[in-house]
Amino acid sequence: MPIIDNAVYVDGARTADPSNLTETCELIRARHGMGWIGLYRPDSSELQAVADEFALHPLAVEDAQEGHQRPKIERYGDDRFVVLRPARYMDAEERVEFGEVDLFLGTDFVVVVRHAEAPDLKAVRSRLEAEPTLLDAGPLAVFYGVADRVVDDYAAVVNGLENDIDEIEDQLFAGESSVSQRIYELTREVIVFQRAIAPLSGLLEQVRAEIDGHEALIEVRRGLRDVLDHVVRIQERVEGFRVLLQNALTVNSTLVGQRQNDQIEKLTRDSFEQGNQVKKVSSWAAIGFFPATLASIWGMNFENMPELHWRFGYPLALLAMLTLGVVLYITFRRRNWL
Repeated sequence: MPIIDNAVYVDGARTADPSNLTETCELIRARHGMGWIGLYRPDSSELQAVADEFALHPLAVEDAQEGHQRPKIERYGDDRFVVLRPARYMDAEERVEFGEVDLFLGTDFVVVVRHAEAPDLKAVRSRLEAEPTLLDAGPLAVFYGVADRVVDDYAAVVNGLENDIDEIEDQLFAGESSVSQRIYELTREVIVFQRAIAPLSGLLEQVRAEIDGHEALIEVRRGLRDVLDHVVRIQERVEGFRVLLQNALTVNSTLVGQRQNDQIEKLTRDSFEQGNQVKKVSSWAAIGFFPATLASIWGMNFENMPELHWRFGYPLALLAMLTLGVVLYITFRRRNWL
């Protein structure tokens, strides 16, 4: 049985550490106290054993077994089933890890099921044990302590996401190719974080409304109001992160488009320059073609070539070469080929 801690409290003070759940139930009835059982990643059979001992509702047990629930609170007669989504920022991987905490709140017992490393529920128990007046309020005091710890841990997540977004702003204008993928990853984490936070406001308001007017629970109600204030501030900051990431994605798309346009313009200029060079080479080759042709023809040493006996053959050949060269040069210059 993955029981982390099992204790019975009377008037907010820890009075016994039962060795099994049956003993816990007997002490609760005998001392008119409250039992607080902490479980860590129980399997189906282990959770069912707890459910049988405390008569937990099957639907609530099924939700706790399946996990991956959204934050919520459900009532089953006098019992409540609460789901919270803790989160912690992993510095080494620069990512957010989400967990789940399920609470079964009865009239004289509370069963807390933790599915991940966070939050540190041992610290929550130590804090409440140091405040017996608050813990004397019963299972709802435990709910307040766990919710307060979950929301406090969100602060580190918010700071981590804020640092990541600041880094993205630097990467954007540095032209790093991986920035688009990082923006999408952060946007996904922010959306999941929002889903973990969004239902908390309604959940806390519902509990505060249910205990309104109960003088014995006045401190719990005040504590839940403080937690609610923190939730609202975190929601506002996380919504701001989502807007910043959307703007960053837009800016990145603009910068990528601009860089692509610059590359296309450069390729166009290079192609144009290359075309001009080809035109120049082709033009000079054409200008040199006719003199070379004429010279090659008249340079042939055949006996029966009538041109060899022309008196003005040599000057006429030179004149023809020069004339053709000038005509071609003028023609190419007018076409901006030279």
